[in-house]
Amino acid sequence: MPQTWMITGANRGIGLALATALVARGDHVIAAARDPASPGLVALVAKHGGLVTPVTLDVTSDASVAAAKAALADRPIDVLVNNAGVYGPRDKQGALDMDFDAWRDVFEVNVYAPLRVAQAFLPNVEASQGRKIATISSRMGSIAGNPSGALAYRSSKSAVNMAMVVFGNAVRERGVSILLFHPGWVQTDMGGGGADIPPTESAAGLIATIDRSGISDTNSFRTWKGEAIAW
Repeated sequence: MPQTWMITGANRGIGLALATALVARGDHVIAAARDPASPGLVALVAKHGGLVTPVTLDVTSDASVAAAKAALADRPIDVLVNNAGVYGPRDKQGALDMDFDAWRDVFEVNVYAPLRVAQAFLPNVEASQGRKIATISSRMGSIAGNPSGALAYRSSKSAVNMAMVVFGNAVRERGVSILLFHPGWVQTDMGGGGADIPPTESAAGLIATIDRSGISDTNSFRTWKGEAIAW
């Protein structure tokens, strides 16, 4: 039975790859992005217009999230994917040399926004059969991984892990599964051309893992293949 997925940052990279793979199998996608008129998303709508609902959404804006919520009204969302994210500056992200304004900006997108979106659309997820919220985190947020460098990005992913686990504990009794994923080192604008895997491979793995996940997996931190990651 076709499901409805909502994906933030659906205009490029992993988000667009997820949307493309989902509509190819007949699911409906609410493609949320700051710029739904981006070429990749426009092309997807042109090819699968009946299955794609573009929505303008700036995840850092309360007003924008409220407007998107109003536009979708009570439409059930089987799977909400918090995918929108930023890496931050390529320099001045170290423990001894930090651009603090940029660090705040990274937290706005990577930490505050996923919770903002999850809170806003929780009623839509509760109204569905799927009842899942997945957040694209990163292995770089694993404290056990003995990290170094990229402090702004790493700390934001550690923080969103904690935020969504606390959220997961709050909604567990409602039967909503909260899932956290490392998508792989993906060949996107963020990951770079030298990364390990293309967005299509990451998207296929994420979809398969989310499909087989349920409430018993809530608050899990796993790779796109479903492999557990140490916190």
